[in-house]
Amino acid sequence: MKRRTWRRFTDHCSCVLSAWTLLCSCLFVPVRTDGVCPSSCACTGLTVTCLSDGQDIPTDIPAWTSTLILHGRNVSTLPQGAFTANGSESEIRTLRLSHNGIRVIEPYAFLGLPRLHLLDLSHNQLETISSRALHGLPELRSLYLNSSVSPGAAAQLAHALNADSLRNLHRLELAGNRLTSIPLERLDIYNLHALVLINNSIESIERENVSSLYQQRRTRVYLALNPFRCTCELEVFYYWLKNSSQCADAGRLLCSEPEARRGVPVEKLRGEDVDCLNENLEAVSYVFLGIVLALIGVVFLMVLYLNRRGIKRWLNNIREACRDQMEVYHYRYEQDTDPRLANVAV
Repeated sequence: MKRRTWRRFTDHCSCVLSAWTLLCSCLFVPVRTDGVCPSSCACTGLTVTCLSDGQDIPTDIPAWTSTLILHGRNVSTLPQGAFTANGSESEIRTLRLSHNGIRVIEPYAFLGLPRLHLLDLSHNQLETISSRALHGLPELRSLYLNSSVSPGAAAQLAHALNADSLRNLHRLELAGNRLTSIPLERLDIYNLHALVLINNSIESIERENVSSLYQQRRTRVYLALNPFRCTCELEVFYYWLKNSSQCADAGRLLCSEPEARRGVPVEKLRGEDVDCLNENLEAVSYVFLGIVLALIGVVFLMVLYLNRRGIKRWLNNIREACRDQMEVYHYRYEQDTDPRLANVAV
């Protein structure tokens, strides 16, 4: 009886809890109260999707929009307050702007989006990025800039990714941008949990960034498909890779130079392969060997110079001896080839 009573009681509690959860979800789920879906877009729930139509950003985005997707449009410039209508703040939390041909981001382009959590600017052709381009995004958690930053805009990006304006940024993706270094001034002043730098042109990680990574234990870094130069310059990064688990794809990091180590996983290298002290000692030994050989050569030339007369006399004697020997051979040859001399001998 006790078991049946307890089972009925738990079933009753679960039913009450389910009903309460359903009631709360109905009360707190955002509901579209006003605004009409733009004519060039499609609306589903709180998501507005505008694909391949027009060259500008729609100005009639409804106030209830939570997710805005612009894809395949010809938007060359993001001006100040590009997503703010009538100066009012927007409720947009997710903004996807990939494949729009964006080249310029002006200052305060995202002003009026204080609740934005995710910004995707991947697969554009960013040539000019204002240092204040990302200001006004205090709640931004994820920023995607994959295959978007031109080589000339890499330095500008470092100024745009300012820690004061992105203090809550947790995930930063910069894959496929031909970056040669991490475009962040100091990693330890960011709140990053994931830093994606796959498929760039990074040959080594600077000592300052490695020191910051040691301090930022929660940060996970992705570095596959970069042409690492496995020489003495890689020493600090190599030991960080061996002693830390922060690089999530450490097994996929391969050497591109020198030729003898091409294709070798970085974590499989030996300590002496990246030991600066051994490399310097080897260079010093080669220099010392060159100096010794040069001294031996100088001594040999001095000996030749001091004994030049004796050497000249010795060479003359050898020449005279060779000449006498050749004359004897010549005489014998003439005697042997004359037939009359042969008969006289008989």
